[in-house]
Amino acid sequence: MRVLVTGATGFVGPSIVRKLVDDGHTVRVLEHTPGSSADLPSQEAVPGSLTDAESLRRAVEGQDAVVHLVAIITGTPEEFRAVMEQGTRDLLAASRDAAVQRFVLMSALGADEETKDLVPYYGAKWQMEQDVKASGLEHVIFRPSFVFGREGGALGQFKKIATLAPVTPIVGPGTQRIQPIWVDDVAAYFAEGLVRPEAANRTFELGGPEAVTWNEFWSRLKAARGSRRPSIHLPFGLMRLQAAVLEKLPKPPVTRDQLKMLAAGDNVVSNTDAADTFGLPLVPLEEQLRRAVSRD
Repeated sequence: MRVLVTGATGFVGPSIVRKLVDDGHTVRVLEHTPGSSADLPSQEAVPGSLTDAESLRRAVEGQDAVVHLVAIITGTPEEFRAVMEQGTRDLLAASRDAAVQRFVLMSALGADEETKDLVPYYGAKWQMEQDVKASGLEHVIFRPSFVFGREGGALGQFKKIATLAPVTPIVGPGTQRIQPIWVDDVAAYFAEGLVRPEAANRTFELGGPEAVTWNEFWSRLKAARGSRRPSIHLPFGLMRLQAAVLEKLPKPPVTRDQLKMLAAGDNVVSNTDAADTFGLPLVPLEEQLRRAVSRD
């Protein structure tokens, strides 16, 4: 199968590209920055951007399927609308014209009708889902929880905090739950989502084998690192004040929108649809942490 992948050079993208190539697919990546995909095993890179509709038409020409991963985490509401919402609409239009057989979207756990007005990120993800469903294309939508990997992503930031901070700062009471999933497991889901007939036109929530509270997560991460540093709980109000200042930085470590998403509640799957449909083996949290720490 010939597959166009957008967002291939992000955190999750390289794992998905490698898995698709390993499975025998011919992969073309949309390259926003020239040369950025040089280390990927894709067969072809084409220049383009989600804000350039004509480049998307060129990129999707001759492809059997599209894996759409592009998203921004921070930005103005206008940027979210331009990159994630309008960009996805243009990609869907190009995919229809190119007779793409299946469109696989990366959404996010926590983005739903109840939270779509909470922050621009959730709103954009929700709108992307609605546009994909209304496109007429055969599609699969995945909503992962926190994605962990050896390098980068959220776990990379958490490791730095556990290593450098004299105390471990836990935002709020630490009782909200998360369900981290290993990046290679996410890649396996996307690869299967391309080819499984029973996955067509469905939305799947993705999480790892275990849901834990933030308190439990930090305790396990520090144990994996052999750290005995104490933890301290920081009130959301105090963190919002700090985030308001940090947002002035080019790459803020935390934003007020991220705090809103954290305060919204648990980030765990609500059903077993993914497990029942795909039956994939998943990396346990303890092994995820061991793999990440072993890279230090």
